Amino acid sequence: MTTYRYFSFDSSVERKLFDDTFVTALVDFLSDHLDDYGDTPEDIRRCLDYATSDAEGKGGAVLLALAADETRGDDVAPTDIYGAVVCNATGMHGYIPENILVYIAVRRDQRGQGIGQEMMKQVLEHLSGSVALHVEPDNPAKALYEKLGFTAKYLEMRLYR
Repeated sequence: MTTYRYFSFDSSVERKLFDDTFVTALVDFLSDHLDDYGDTPEDIRRCLDYATSDAEGKGGAVLLALAADETRGDDVAPTDIYGAVVCNATGMHGYIPENILVYIAVRRDQRGQGIGQEMMKQVLEHLSGSVALHVEPDNPAKALYEKLGFTAKYLEMRLYR
């Protein structure tokens, strides 16, 4: 059985779980389970730091799929993580979506059970405003995003320096 916990980091209670030890474990989880579509651990940590920040213009949300264990209360062990979604607030409104879905990953031995779809549904229910994401054309998650109503409005181009 899987349970889902949403963290919007608008209270110290939600930030308490995300101490350095837990953030490190979540970075390791995402680094491992994003497969070919991930970033460096340093970039993942910066994304999590941004999502959990209470600084003006920053913030975001994390949704975790966890092994169900009712006796543990608020104490979550990194080994309990079945999946994670990380969204960053953009601080924009209207001309750029208010949120960007940065990471979604499901533990390999839990894939194919609907956890990714359920995480996406729940995070979209919680977020206010529009949501953008980037997805590689060959990423299997693209079909899930389209099923949930995401469309490709632009062709993204980048200049790397």
